[in-house]
Amino acid sequence: MVDLQGQYLRIRREVDSAMQRVLETTDFIQGSAVKEFEKALSRYMGGLNVITCGNGTDALQIAMMALDFKPGDEVILPVHTYVATAEVIALLKLVPVFVDVDENSFTVDVSKVERQITKKTVAIVPVHLYGQCANIGPINDLAKKYSLHVIEDVAQALGADYVFPDSMTKKAGTLGIIGTTSFFPSKNLGAFGDGGALFTHDFLLAERIRMIANHGQRKKYHHEVIGVNSRLDTLQAAILNVKLGHLDSYAQKRRAVADYYDAQLKEVTFLKIPKRAPYSTHVFHQYTVVVREGNRDAFKSYLQSIGIPTMIYYPVPLHLQQAYRKEGCETGSFPVSEKLSDSVLSLPIHTEMDAEQLSYICDSIKSFR
Repeated sequence: MVDLQGQYLRIRREVDSAMQRVLETTDFIQGSAVKEFEKALSRYMGGLNVITCGNGTDALQIAMMALDFKPGDEVILPVHTYVATAEVIALLKLVPVFVDVDENSFTVDVSKVERQITKKTVAIVPVHLYGQCANIGPINDLAKKYSLHVIEDVAQALGADYVFPDSMTKKAGTLGIIGTTSFFPSKNLGAFGDGGALFTHDFLLAERIRMIANHGQRKKYHHEVIGVNSRLDTLQAAILNVKLGHLDSYAQKRRAVADYYDAQLKEVTFLKIPKRAPYSTHVFHQYTVVVREGNRDAFKSYLQSIGIPTMIYYPVPLHLQQAYRKEGCETGSFPVSEKLSDSVLSLPIHTEMDAEQLSYICDSIKSFR
């Protein structure tokens, strides 16, 4: 699904040199490469305050801690997403409130958000899924109307642009009060281990985030707030700083793969190819098709039998997961997400794919009966 070795080999000299500098200085925790990467990522994100942390899940948790949410507060999120988004809400004794997703973009259905807002609602987390933005403009309008916070989960769409009706664009992750991301190795900007970051326009909030990520201290041994221990390793920062310089070219390569798939698979009747939302560019963290006619599992098995890997994101929607079941959220509560869980399939897409691989995949798909 992702050729991390091939990607590394293309930039091996840059990466090895950056790692060697860290090894020679031995500043493994909060070293200079961390600060350099934060500054570089800030420039890429349009000048936002950037605070790195241990992983993307920590980033979400730290964001909610920094905004001082209280037990019992409600946070709205899409039901078709990775568990981490709901997990941190529950860990902080907040209440996850699920909303169904749009069948074309796979992101939260904005038309269904307002009806879930109550006096206890404090935030909306519009997950930018598979590589493109949720429709965050109307979400921000709702947040303003009801005095809510918007926390963007941009782990799968770092580098994507939200496109406003007047054609102005802004980077995903810069449109809410806080943006969060993950640097898991398979992400579009991936480390060689875990890592994460938070973005915010608010300098004072950034300082609070930085304190929380470092045991709640601004000055060593002086703990102003309750915090956590969540730091990006210096080695990972050095690697990410190199890969950040290639992020836009990586997106171009993924789009080229997606364009090829679109052209070759648009006439395959049992597949629905991904829709590209008019309000977002797409960086194709995944190329996710819908397999019609209940053939998903047979189709997946067929591809596996001829050496083509695929993945199902996500086979069980959050409201049907044992840990998040609650009264009133049974099978049928979120029909779009439930249908997607039974029918989506992600095809291989990465920066190292060549014409021979793509031709083999598409010809094989067309041969499926």
